[in-house]
Amino acid sequence: MATYKHKRQRRKPMAEINVVPYIDVMLVLLIIFMITAPILTQGVSVDLPQADANAVEPPADNSEPLVISVDADGLFYAAVGENPDEPMDAQRLVNIVGAVLKHSPNTPVMVKGDSAANYGQVITVMALLQKAGAPSVGLITKQPEQIAN
Repeated sequence: MATYKHKRQRRKPMAEINVVPYIDVMLVLLIIFMITAPILTQGVSVDLPQADANAVEPPADNSEPLVISVDADGLFYAAVGENPDEPMDAQRLVNIVGAVLKHSPNTPVMVKGDSAANYGQVITVMALLQKAGAPSVGLITKQPEQIAN
């Protein structure tokens, strides 16, 4: 009588991890973060003009700073010329600041923005000042009121 012995082959345990589901989850999370990141940078409305900041050192030649103001309506004013209380357009602002900086290149340039002014208008003024040749622009703020203990 012939007996047949079947040799059972044992499978080796698989030492590989299937990473396809993990890649799918990672791509879904990446898309979610790409969509939500711009929403998170929107922020909330804050009152920026009050800041506990150090005073700016005056220049060595003691020249007066050139102050450009932005009011609550977004109008620009320069504290130079015959009518400093008269609003001006962007091109005139660039021309005036360029002339002042050409005459006295070390003149510090400061922006005084109203707390109710549109943030975009303040940034526009800063970009115009850079276009006019201002190497740096400072922001004027007022010290916050001290809280009594």
